[in-house]
Amino acid sequence: MQVNPILRQAVKRAVRPRRPASKRPHQPLLPPLQLYRRILREHKNLPPMQRELGDQYVKSEFKLHKNTDNPLYIVGFLASWQDYLHMISRGQWTEGTLSADLLEKMSPEQVTQLYELMKEAEQLKSEN
Repeated sequence: MQVNPILRQAVKRAVRPRRPASKRPHQPLLPPLQLYRRILREHKNLPPMQRELGDQYVKSEFKLHKNTDNPLYIVGFLASWQDYLHMISRGQWTEGTLSADLLEKMSPEQVTQLYELMKEAEQLKSEN
């Protein structure tokens, strides 16, 4: 059975990595448990409030996605968390911004979750 060339192009575009090419060389994805542990270890270098909030968020996200079967979703999930690990290990977490393009790609549930996270962070900041 021969695959239609138009269909092949559409699949290539759909599966193509959506992250821009970075300047760092390609790094293989870490296994989920190893990535999870490294993130929690790296959180020890954060201020106490950010550490607590980060630990809770990482634990809940990994728990929610523990039984995911879709390989594309798993790769995207691990790649995003590995990018986060690199960002906090370099101390770039304080400079993080969210582009309008990335915000448009988020689902309504993700935007709601981000907004609730922002409110929680602002509340913690005002308490101090």
